[in-house]
Amino acid sequence: MTAEFPAAVRRFPIGLTVATVVALAMLVGLGSWQVQRLAWKQALLARIETLKAASPVPIGPVLSRLVADQDVDLTRVSVTCIGLVHAPTLELFSVRDTGAGVRLISACALPGPDFRSILVDRGFVQDVVKDRPAVDANDTSPVQLVGVLRKPDRATFVTPPNEVAANHWYSRDVPAMARTLGAQAPAPIMLMAETQTAPDFPALMPAPLPSEISNRHLEYALTWFGLAVALAGVYAASLWKIWKV
Repeated sequence: MTAEFPAAVRRFPIGLTVATVVALAMLVGLGSWQVQRLAWKQALLARIETLKAASPVPIGPVLSRLVADQDVDLTRVSVTCIGLVHAPTLELFSVRDTGAGVRLISACALPGPDFRSILVDRGFVQDVVKDRPAVDANDTSPVQLVGVLRKPDRATFVTPPNEVAANHWYSRDVPAMARTLGAQAPAPIMLMAETQTAPDFPALMPAPLPSEISNRHLEYALTWFGLAVALAGVYAASLWKIWKV
């Protein structure tokens, strides 16, 4: 004997319900992620505002804090780099408001004891400029450098792989960059130069921070949550239409 189910149960759209639940979970998840990004971005902007008025401090004690696993991101420091003006450089692809180009990365030797070197992002060079600062391995002139410590950005699934042999870099892989430059025991952080490190090469523009940091995460969060509400409304209307028949 075949069991009979109410018509409303027989017409319940299981496939539509599963698809709606999955889509709602994705939309709410994206909205929640944007709320988290909003908090992170607000904290970042606040630290940058504080940084604008901060005086540089010697790099040694700051790196000692890094050894103790303390956050030293966005700290303005001073350091003496020997031969930095004519040091070898790596080229990191970058885009600024002036267009595409590269950022020049060199190594600065440190006296220790925690780290023996740090990678210095010396600034941005536009794509239209083909020249580079002269390299002289015998240069021992000191450079009094002021800059901002920054955590290296992690490569994502859309970041092209670094082409070490061609000197085409797309992510700040500190260990690989240090090996290529022959820098020993590098600090796991980068120094974004505010000081001009190539006086005879004005095309190199120190660029320690992005020219503009947008903060539209609240707008994005409201968009995702709004789409979730709209989807829930469409699903409810669909159920009403099915069960009304």
